[in-house]
Amino acid sequence: MTVDTLGRSLGDLRISVTDRCNFRCSYCMPKGVFGRDYEFMPRDELLTFEEIASVAAVFADLGVSKVRLTGGEPLLRRNLADLVGMLTALDVEVAMTTNASLLDRHAQALADAGLSRVTVSLDSVDDETFREMNDVDFPLASVLEGIDAAVAAGLSVKLNTVVKRGVNDDGILAMAERFRGTDHIVRFIEYMDVGHTNGWRMNEVVRAADIVATIGARYPLEPVEANYRGEVARRWRYTDGEGEIGVIASVTQPFCGDCTRARLSAEGKLYTCLFATSGTDLRAIVRKQDADNEQDTELRTSVEAIWANRTDRYSELRTDNTGRLPKIEMSYIGG
Repeated sequence: MTVDTLGRSLGDLRISVTDRCNFRCSYCMPKGVFGRDYEFMPRDELLTFEEIASVAAVFADLGVSKVRLTGGEPLLRRNLADLVGMLTALDVEVAMTTNASLLDRHAQALADAGLSRVTVSLDSVDDETFREMNDVDFPLASVLEGIDAAVAAGLSVKLNTVVKRGVNDDGILAMAERFRGTDHIVRFIEYMDVGHTNGWRMNEVVRAADIVATIGARYPLEPVEANYRGEVARRWRYTDGEGEIGVIASVTQPFCGDCTRARLSAEGKLYTCLFATSGTDLRAIVRKQDADNEQDTELRTSVEAIWANRTDRYSELRTDNTGRLPKIEMSYIGG
């Protein structure tokens, strides 16, 4: 088992397959900052599917059991099901985070390739609020159709809702009610200071404890034990048996002590924290191996060394000063 300086094992790999997105959510890729003139990565800078699979194989050998595809919006990457098939061949669980705008047309192919579950980013079940938050006037109904298509394909579905004060916090109860009694767990996420383009301020954060209190006042809740060490969401179930919710409280209840996640950007940089200020270029190693027909020894050695020296505790150490650090943008590193 590969562990870091704080004894945290390497268990999860999140792979961004593209920096592109068709939404402009204010907490991730706000239109006012990037706009139409934003220059996305040239395609030849992106890792190929074969290169991604090669890197993932090293991580799997070092103990990773879960791989999550992210973006940007991962379904903007063509033939994504081909990559899913390559990754499932590594005997790891493969999941994906998506805005579900394209999920209705791809769900079955992804499921057939071995994808086990999807997490859909859905910040409101009020159409007007949802359109405002995605900032491209995309309709709620189309996302709900994507969710239905995923279910029909046999995929497990969770929902992620980023809660921002004064924007969608008045819809917390409606979100819970919409999926209460279904198999879909809604995970409410505190608005986080990832990157700088979102203009994060602490007074816009709705505390996880307040989210639980809001829902619990209408539908009583009780805490549930975590499914495994390192699970980011704190679980709560309805006492009447109608399912559960989760809250992800990186700001007010940091969980750095159990973090098992590494992140690979679309062009092959390895980051050991969502709030990282820099990454390590693995693409150069991978392409050097391809050119020299070498084995993956250098790549494995590099990954082992990076994780073994990992000291990240950003959320536990968060201050006004850390908030001003030049962190990687959410749209670039994935969630």
